[in-house]
Amino acid sequence: MKRIKISELLETKGQNQEVKAMGWVRTKRGSKNVAFLALNDGSSIKNIQVVIDFDKISIDLLENVHSGASVAVVGKLVPSQGKGQSVEIEADTLELLGKADPDSFPIQPKKHSLEFLRENAHLRFRTNLFGAITRIRHAMIFGVHKFFNDKGFYNIHTPIITASDAEGAGEMFRVTTLDLNNLPRNEAKEIDYKQDFFGRSSHLTVSGQLEAELAALAMAEVYTFGPTFRAENSNTVRHLAEFWMIEPEMAFYDIHDDMDLAEEMLQYLVKYALDNCKDDLEFLHERRTKENSQKPQNERDALELIDRLNFVVENKFVRLTYTEAIDILKNSKPNKKKQFQYPVEGWGTDLQSEHERYLVEKHFKKPVILIDYPKDIKAFYMKLNDDDKTVRAMDVLFPQIGEIIGGSQREENLEKLQKRMSEMNIPEDEMWWYMDTRKFGTVPHSGFGLGFERLMLFVTGMSNIRDVIPFPRTPKNAEF
Repeated sequence: MKRIKISELLETKGQNQEVKAMGWVRTKRGSKNVAFLALNDGSSIKNIQVVIDFDKISIDLLENVHSGASVAVVGKLVPSQGKGQSVEIEADTLELLGKADPDSFPIQPKKHSLEFLRENAHLRFRTNLFGAITRIRHAMIFGVHKFFNDKGFYNIHTPIITASDAEGAGEMFRVTTLDLNNLPRNEAKEIDYKQDFFGRSSHLTVSGQLEAELAALAMAEVYTFGPTFRAENSNTVRHLAEFWMIEPEMAFYDIHDDMDLAEEMLQYLVKYALDNCKDDLEFLHERRTKENSQKPQNERDALELIDRLNFVVENKFVRLTYTEAIDILKNSKPNKKKQFQYPVEGWGTDLQSEHERYLVEKHFKKPVILIDYPKDIKAFYMKLNDDDKTVRAMDVLFPQIGEIIGGSQREENLEKLQKRMSEMNIPEDEMWWYMDTRKFGTVPHSGFGLGFERLMLFVTGMSNIRDVIPFPRTPKNAEF
């Protein structure tokens, strides 16, 4: 008999048809003559109850079935007599597929701390919480590809290994096959990377943007969705060393087209989650609401999870310039009362998460898009405005998160690009291929980057970015 997923079984009415289910035991309880297993196979946050009659199934077999064990059950799917489920399985046969030692299996039917679950990331998928996050992550990945596909974009696989630093940050992981115990040296006593695998110094990419630009300047509308890496020694709840980026690049788009696309995409993806992840979001909503109620009144979230998601879908994003934002922040009560950790002293301040969240959550009470940032705090490829002080950059700010998207209109003028690269010490000889696109048929073009895990933080209501990626990579941690 073919196995039927538990999610499918729970959608049926249970008219005594014979079915086969397979999964992992969440809990076991019982009495003298009967036992009940809560079975889950990952297809739904809900378990299906399996009723074990000892007249049919040996009690000796059941003694080896504990939380974490895997089993196969054949029996009748019937309307449930208990509360909390519509159907249950009356077992005719039970097969123990894999034992789980009750004394050593770490994921017991009780509440575990998130730190404990990170230490057991190989098994945390077995919990309701991480099952829900995993299913939502899948839905969001599918939603991203569907959004761009339906708009006629082409998906481009950009290199993971690169010799360029798209951000100019210098915090990159090196890729090498050289013997670290016997590094080759040139006449200047420097490491001779000509003897390395790629014949030059190479790194893991911090962004697929530059290569995506090359494709956009022929295919018009493209996007990348791949892993990116930052060797930033940061242990905050918002940083990972390995994370996933969604980076569309569009020819013939100006900064306003760029903002329109970013707003449309975010609203689409949040609505996609609301429409397709109902059970998992309701579970996370209840969890977040309970946590929120235990906080001091002044620290509680203004909006509960599902309300927050609807807030993004239903509200037009506010758009204003960086200069206007600085004026608002400089004159705000938190700034005047020195309540910001990073005081806003004037124009040129690099905005922090607390400033971004104040604009979204307190001042406008809507998602915000900031534009026209000072050129000195932005990357070399952003188009210079006529004032020669600001660039056509745009950041999308969300409640709870702060910046969730960063983008810009790209500088298509070769002379201006060369000047910016010189000012920021970006070597032209390493970027000849990027410069070529400004020589041969250059056009106005724009793009942005969305950190996928930042989106996942917002959609799930989790507070630590390490809990929305299956196997987090952070300083001093590359386990699993």
